[in-house]
Amino acid sequence: MATRAAERALADAGVDAAELDLIIVATVTPDMLFPSTACLVQANLKATRAAAFDLTAVCSGFVYGLVVGGEFIRSGMYRKVLVIGAETLSRITDMTDRNTVIVFADGAGAAVLGETDPGYGIVGVDLGADGTGAELLNVPAGGSRQPATAATVAGRLHYIRMSGKEVFKFAVKIMGDSALKALARAGVEPADIALLVPHQANMRIIQAAAKRLGMPMEKVYVNVDRYGNTSAASVPIALDEAVRAGRVKNGDAVVMVGFGGGLTWGSCVVRWLKK
Repeated sequence: MATRAAERALADAGVDAAELDLIIVATVTPDMLFPSTACLVQANLKATRAAAFDLTAVCSGFVYGLVVGGEFIRSGMYRKVLVIGAETLSRITDMTDRNTVIVFADGAGAAVLGETDPGYGIVGVDLGADGTGAELLNVPAGGSRQPATAATVAGRLHYIRMSGKEVFKFAVKIMGDSALKALARAGVEPADIALLVPHQANMRIIQAAAKRLGMPMEKVYVNVDRYGNTSAASVPIALDEAVRAGRVKNGDAVVMVGFGGGLTWGSCVVRWLKK
């Protein structure tokens, strides 16, 4: 899925894989612990000159990836960066747990970042984390703390565990707060946002974020009703659909915001320019 999303993004951007300097894959469901999924994608694309690494920030992953990729370009180190959000959450979802099975899904989306004109691109950012909430949303086993054993498998410890009410309370507050911080750093007023592209976790959370920003739902892109929560893939999938639907135009201020396990959160304001 990551490779297919990458191929479509490259075609849309008119960029050849050979031009890529860096590939970042945001995922919590890599094919294996190592090598990174980004390295596997690099091989599939034959992007031989690109560096590659995975990034783990759960549902905030794509926004984190955009910010990291953007900073590599801003520094002058790289010119073309491919950022992918890809998840196969069905592989780590307990099909007997109705707290999670009706929520999580699979998907992938990608974006190509490049140099842009002054005043365009990523103009405001907010990233954050609160590790004290790590136990609220996690997969307990499978790492070095609890390697796979007959006991961990029997205990269903390799599946997502979520404290739904606590995560909901966290998300309702942080989505709006983070977006407002990114807007302030960009010098953009909420009223000037052309489109809000939030992490597609829950309709009530999305509505709360829009209310916090004083935005009508007509300015918010929503597809959670069709795809569910695809974690790091949700923001790029929604962004791609919005662009293809003509809801994003050059010069528009677009806000992307996510939150996820960690706990993590991230927002970025993009002054859209597609050449």
